[in-house]
Amino acid sequence: PYEDFQGLYTQAWQSGLKGLATYRPNSVLGSVLSVTAPPAPSSAKPLQIDGANHRLLLDRLPAPVLSSLRWPGRPDLPGGNPAWTFMVHHPFGDFALFIGELSLVEGGAPQPFEVWVNGAEQPRGLGAMAKTLSMDLRANDPAWLQLKLDALATVSEEHSFEMPFPPHGEKRLFPGVVAATAAVIRWRCEQIAAQASKKPADSKAIYTPVIDAMFSRNEPITGPSGTLAWAVDVDNPATSEAFTVTLKEVNLPGPDGNMVTRPCAVGFSGNYPKAMDGLARLLSLDMRVIDPAWIGMKLRKLLNYAEPLGHFMAFVPGLPNGEKRQQTWPSTVAYIARLIIHRYAMLGILNEEGYPLRDMGVLDTPDAKEASKTMAGKTCPECGNPTVIHKDGCDFCTACGYVGQCG
Repeated sequence: PYEDFQGLYTQAWQSGLKGLATYRPNSVLGSVLSVTAPPAPSSAKPLQIDGANHRLLLDRLPAPVLSSLRWPGRPDLPGGNPAWTFMVHHPFGDFALFIGELSLVEGGAPQPFEVWVNGAEQPRGLGAMAKTLSMDLRANDPAWLQLKLDALATVSEEHSFEMPFPPHGEKRLFPGVVAATAAVIRWRCEQIAAQASKKPADSKAIYTPVIDAMFSRNEPITGPSGTLAWAVDVDNPATSEAFTVTLKEVNLPGPDGNMVTRPCAVGFSGNYPKAMDGLARLLSLDMRVIDPAWIGMKLRKLLNYAEPLGHFMAFVPGLPNGEKRQQTWPSTVAYIARLIIHRYAMLGILNEEGYPLRDMGVLDTPDAKEASKTMAGKTCPECGNPTVIHKDGCDFCTACGYVGQCG
């Protein structure tokens, strides 16, 4: 109606305007200019999940101290390190178990810091388990190592066997070679602790950074309705293995309050080396550390794990634009690690290289060291490398530091 805008002409005259146009809506053209009230913001509604497609839900998370997880990389030891050796005797052959020892301070008691298995008769997958367990030995968390060894102690395989057990060689029955290996490692760690006059089991204040950073110490158990999981098939024709890798997943509150999906356990089913069940139990515990940088680090360490005559061709996961390409993988374990990294990337937790998309700061990641650069030049008479240049008036080898003629 005219009464709603008749005052506009007076306001235009007072403002010194020479002209003014007004538009009135009609039933044919409608409204040329109109202002509508913005819609009222609707309150956030909880996510409705179909009962047939739900995951386990955890609503309580730990609050670990920042940089509390020690980076478990192998230290550089130019002078080498001593190791304790034990021959494991099992029905399908014998192999050597090496437990490397290192003194944290000069003149101090040695500490176990790595595990190796060596021998042509070692079960497939046991070397990957030893590599993963070595990082746990360097985590500076005795309770975490105890939890890992407890998980390995009950791994059952096709046949149980008796093995002479240290220190006196009494026969002891084990459900499999994984359990036997874990028992020997536990015995050696306890022996070293006893020699150092330590009693880790009776200590009242044990530093447990990894245990404190777990969102679930035990594997989350489903109810009768079950839970969703992710599965992928692995086929290695070189070793006649064909099995399925299954990741059990759980919903957690993320750092921003939204729910995120995280794998909490991994398992295998089908035709595969049963010693790999030990690796699956170790990785399942690693998956339940709240900082995804921890499991990302563990999986990246396995990407270059090689086995004799175990390499094979398989598709590369996570390629952009639907691209399909195959490459040679050094072992079944390496391919499994790559597939698990790909699942974490699908969930928006890690990238395809295995690094976290969001740094939580719980794992203390060391800064990358810059390698000393060598420069091409004349042949060094001391080390034989063609790296002698003229520096500060003298011949200087950038490889070994040799100083020659000056002037």
